[in-house]
Amino acid sequence: MATKSYKYQAQELVRKYVLADPVVPYTSVLGGIFMCKMAYDLTRLISPFYYKGYASLTKIQRIEWNNRGMSSTHAIFITIMSVYLVFFSDLFSDHLEGLVTFRRSNLSTVTLGVSVGYFITDLAMIFWLYPSLGGKEYVLHHLLSVSALAYAMLSGEGQLYTYMVLISETTTPGINVRWFLDTAGMKRSSAYLVNGIMMFFAWLVARICLFIYLFHHIYLHYDQIKQMHTFGYLLTFLVPSALFVMNMMWFAKILRGLRKTLSKRQ
Repeated sequence: MATKSYKYQAQELVRKYVLADPVVPYTSVLGGIFMCKMAYDLTRLISPFYYKGYASLTKIQRIEWNNRGMSSTHAIFITIMSVYLVFFSDLFSDHLEGLVTFRRSNLSTVTLGVSVGYFITDLAMIFWLYPSLGGKEYVLHHLLSVSALAYAMLSGEGQLYTYMVLISETTTPGINVRWFLDTAGMKRSSAYLVNGIMMFFAWLVARICLFIYLFHHIYLHYDQIKQMHTFGYLLTFLVPSALFVMNMMWFAKILRGLRKTLSKRQ
């Protein structure tokens, strides 16, 4: 009986406070920051067991190693949630009435909050160790991401397009694995080559083709988008466009790197 009583009290606490509409964004952001802390610490704890050379890395290399474990955790989480919300849930389905640009739910808001928490944490680390964890392009990418995510989370506008952009995070684990292999001295291994090929196709699908589909969707639903507030309207066009340009620049680097790797193996 005591166990059931505590379980009921916990459920009521979650329902009344944690999932109460005014509190959802802030609790989810804190949850995202907490998730980042756990992922960072867990990466730091388990890495020495799987890579014996971890202890011999420099301090900044160990920090980046743990940071990439954190970013991979966020990428896996946000990719799964984004794919579900965009393609499998009914939230943004054409079968429902109402403007698709104004649809939201507690689940979609919580998920955005977790992602905001991650980008805030990662941006803080970038500033703290600048430019070791990333240069100006990373700062610009994260600032654009935080602005768009926070606005969609707090206003409920444009969450569909926000999640379409977030699906591009599916490429992040591949990028991190490539860095891990390079740092571990496995740049000439078959794993490094396979990772490069998979990263090329993942980037092409998630950061090029998907963005083209996003722009097409924006074109088809422009009559709904123009009903958004001015800031949301501008973000809908500015953020995907800026990220698409950056994606094309990074894609060119990936292509050159893959060609260089393949030429060395011939």
